[in-house]
Amino acid sequence: MVVKNVVVIGAGGHGRAVAEIILQDPDMNLIGFLDDSVPKFSEVLGVTVLGSISSLEGLAQKVDGIIVAIGNNKVRSSLIKQAEALGMQLVTVIHPQAMVSPSARIGEGAAVMAGAIIGTEATLGKGAIVNSAAVVDHHCVVGAFGHLGTNACMAGGSQLGDRSWIQAGVSLGYNVFVGEEEVLMPGESRTTKT
Repeated sequence: MVVKNVVVIGAGGHGRAVAEIILQDPDMNLIGFLDDSVPKFSEVLGVTVLGSISSLEGLAQKVDGIIVAIGNNKVRSSLIKQAEALGMQLVTVIHPQAMVSPSARIGEGAAVMAGAIIGTEATLGKGAIVNSAAVVDHHCVVGAFGHLGTNACMAGGSQLGDRSWIQAGVSLGYNVFVGEEEVLMPGESRTTKT
């Protein structure tokens, strides 16, 4: 078994939750964070902040993979593209208490958090986030860099466009389509196709 040395980009709330998943995985070794708002050499969850995000290029040959753990979809998309241009491998994290169908397809750099459910033949795009207790039901599609907030729900066959965000508690009805770069607010539901 080869242990991957991993860096997390982002040491905020989502970055820390992602880091905890990595710390529980015997196949991964979290070597540090990169973050522009946390001082270099600070410790977060007992792990060192290696520097700002501009340090990424210097780490390209020293790590096996990175995960961008920043909730903002556009920022996450941009940083993943930057890392890929440097030839860096994207790491996908799935919390051990998430339920993921064996027929689901999970994109590189995605994060599936505690209590999330990914259903039969569902698809998560590159860099997608499915937060705690969120549901992506059977045959749903979450586009690249899409983001489900905590307790959000996508009913069977619904689709979330690239870089779109359905915030906490939002629900999509069966076969509903949400376009690219949309934001649905807490408590909002969409039950008809658009």
